[in-house]
Amino acid sequence: MTRILFICHGNICRSPMAEMIMKKLVADCCREHQCVIDSAAVSTEELGNPIYPPAKRIMRQHGIPFTDHRARQVTRLDYDNYDLLVCMDASNLRWLRRFIPDGDPEGKVRLLMEFTGVYRDVADPWYTDDFETAYRDILSGCEALLKVTQ
Repeated sequence: MTRILFICHGNICRSPMAEMIMKKLVADCCREHQCVIDSAAVSTEELGNPIYPPAKRIMRQHGIPFTDHRARQVTRLDYDNYDLLVCMDASNLRWLRRFIPDGDPEGKVRLLMEFTGVYRDVADPWYTDDFETAYRDILSGCEALLKVTQ
């Protein structure tokens, strides 16, 4: 069983998009029983809020089903409960260190785009309103991640 937690700032656009995209990719290859996939925020700004409407819209356009997700904040226990904590950007990595006081002793914390072979951030649509670019980044990252978890 592979347990993956996607993390972004508020848990209303990029990390829930990654959660839903990864769930679809896993379902498409009949591996739902092999994976637990969730998402969380490093901040408290959006706690309890649903997926941001433009993120829902881009997922609909690409045929990605989504749930009635509500933003939650990452906890120290998440480090113990997940095999991978996958951040959308370097800022998320810095924030995450607050929740993992002893660093990352098990090497579980990664940037999503690292799985594509490129160490960079996922495009942030919050400031640009470019959800298509964020979707493409997340999809390529999730496809690469799926390959390494098989």
